[in-house]
Amino acid sequence: MVQDIITYPTPPSVEYSTDVRVLNEEITSLIQDLKDTIQENSLEALTAFQIGSMYNVIVVKKDDGSFLELINPRIISATGKTTTVEKTAYFPGLSAKVERNDNISIVYEDRDLKQQVLKASGDEAILLQRKIDYTFGSSFINKLSGDEKKIFEQKLEFGSDIAISESCPTYFKRDYILKAINIITVGMLILLITSLFIDSKETLSGMWDYQLYLSYLNLGLTVIYFFYAQYEGKQFTSCTSCQIGNIIGTTAISLIKLTVVMVLSYFLI
Repeated sequence: MVQDIITYPTPPSVEYSTDVRVLNEEITSLIQDLKDTIQENSLEALTAFQIGSMYNVIVVKKDDGSFLELINPRIISATGKTTTVEKTAYFPGLSAKVERNDNISIVYEDRDLKQQVLKASGDEAILLQRKIDYTFGSSFINKLSGDEKKIFEQKLEFGSDIAISESCPTYFKRDYILKAINIITVGMLILLITSLFIDSKETLSGMWDYQLYLSYLNLGLTVIYFFYAQYEGKQFTSCTSCQIGNIIGTTAISLIKLTVVMVLSYFLI
């Protein structure tokens, strides 16, 4: 019977798997459930742990479509080192760089509970190491280096497998728009202050017209800034959340400055 696969953030049902002592109907049914679930989800392998069982059982689908059943598997030797990009059903859609052994030897028991030895290398060795991790209530996150773990934790936070190791830029293209808005605002302030020293109504009327044109330009650039800044922010997944507040705050401040200058201009020019 196809079973639900435990996925993050649901915690493991057991801390350590329990070795099988007797091959009874419960165990044979568990093995069949693992096979059915592997087939249904197009997986390479599953441990009993991943479908909520406490038993130390792993089923691997071979290239020819048959299944390898490993009961009470243990790694007895491991040599060589390799770094691989791994995915697991517990963290669907996410991957991480993990350091593994190139070659391993495993002891396990078959359906007759007779001890067998399996030597594996390459992709097979990596797959088996990953599945055996689960029998100890673990996953590849416990194998990650400090830096890789930080990156993976960001992936978990954002639910994305995008490479987000890069930091947020200190300067964005939208800052050029903001710079133009600030220059226009300063120009409007200069125009407002200058008007205080002019008595000619005709000149003041012309200055008011210029102030209106500048305010329209300022408002238009502020709107462009708001939408472009959001678009640009989405290009940097690792810092999107902090940018949203910054964009809204910056836009609000620009609009407040514009409003204050125009209100003063209305009464003083």
